[in-house]
Order: sequence, then C-alpha cells, then structure tokens
Amino acid sequence: MSGHGFGPTGLRWWHHAPVSFDLVVWAMAPSAAPEAVRDANERCARGDHPQRPADPRVVAFYDALTSTYPDRGPRATAPGSPWASAPLHAAADHIQMRLDENCPDVVLETIERLAGELNLDLLDLQDGTVYPPPARV
Repeated sequence: MSGHGFGPTGLRWWHHAPVSFDLVVWAMAPSAAPEAVRDANERCARGDHPQRPADPRVVAFYDALTSTYPDRGPRATAPGSPWASAPLHAAADHIQMRLDENCPDVVLETIERLAGELNLDLLDLQDGTVYPPPARV
C-alpha cells in the first residue's frame, strides 16, 4: 500500500488501496458501546433488519452524502464515482458504503464529518474499529 492518513477523529483511510473497502454508519443509542455496533452489523450481515421507520439521522446522512456522490443513476457508476458498489445498502438504522480503491480522501472526510455532525457511529469493516461520534469521545 502506498500510504495512509488519519482524519480529524482518527479514522484511518488508505490512499491507493489495492481493494475496495467498506464503511458503515450506525444510528445507535447515545450509550452504545463499540461491541453493540459490531453486534448490530453482524445481525445485518445475517439479513436481520428491524422493521421500523428510518432513523432521521440515517436519512439526513444518506441525503447529504448522495447529493454530492450519487449512488443511483449514471453518475453512480461513472468514472470518478467513489462507489465500488451502488446503490448503497440503506436500512432504517444504518448505511453501508463499499468504496472504490481510488476513492478520493475528500469523500472519506465527508463521510467522517457527516457521521460526526449527525451523531452516528462509524464502523470500519476492515478491522472492526468503531469510531463513535465526537459527543461520545
């Protein structure tokens, strides 16, 4: 790998990574521990999604992110799109993003900023690290 960087809250990202990578934002209770986020993600991987209205924080995150980086339509798969897979996996309490290996740092910084502003936990699926929102750090 040719390099790595750290965002303002310590989120690690790789420049020119050899493969795609996944990040997931989760709308959790303010008292949620990192293990609760990982457990929720394991339930998602099994196809267990709660049947409830979408959390407004998740909706706001999705709307803000996809207004700049669409996950549907021709721009979602056009050269320069940050997505390795589109559309994004969206559920009531989380959004999973599979990012292209050439994803620009500004996209990662935007994801991190929005997650923090909206009080969402950010899960790095590569190593299982959970980055809680700044209010809980």
